Amino acid sequence: MALLHLQLDYERFAGDAELPPDEFALLQKAREATGRAYAPYSQFRVGAAIRLVNGHIIVGANQENASFPAGLCAERVALSAVTSQFPGVAIRAIAISYLPAQGNADHPISPCGICRQTLVEYELLQQQPIRIILGGSTGEIIVVPAAQLLLPFSFTLHDLTGQHSSIDHPHQNG
Repeated sequence: MALLHLQLDYERFAGDAELPPDEFALLQKAREATGRAYAPYSQFRVGAAIRLVNGHIIVGANQENASFPAGLCAERVALSAVTSQFPGVAIRAIAISYLPAQGNADHPISPCGICRQTLVEYELLQQQPIRIILGGSTGEIIVVPAAQLLLPFSFTLHDLTGQHSSIDHPHQNG
């Protein structure tokens, strides 16, 4: 048996003032997108904003459904809009924010497992990392340089075809 370790490198900012201007602007768009959420059941509103390499920004918000598995997360709404409106254009970064029904949005939240898997798929498709900016309405902000870091043992096309690479399975990096 070998005991291996994973390390996650990320940036932590105390607040908006520390963010680079382009990342602050993208996070603001995600915060604004929470107002477009359809969340009559949970009242938990999530907004996502994606900056493409061509400079365009696409937003999405969570869309709930009475049949709960049929709902869509903000990240996947925005990602679907990107491929529909700008096919073949790479994603530079995604910002994710939220607004709960009660309490404060004073800390970052992380994408769910399905959204992590979807973000990794887009990274592999475009063959470049997607920067992830996580922040609430106020408080600290976390920036992860690539989606793959949030889901190091992701399921990919390589698994379907029986081929593996170190980007898909970091344990092979030793």
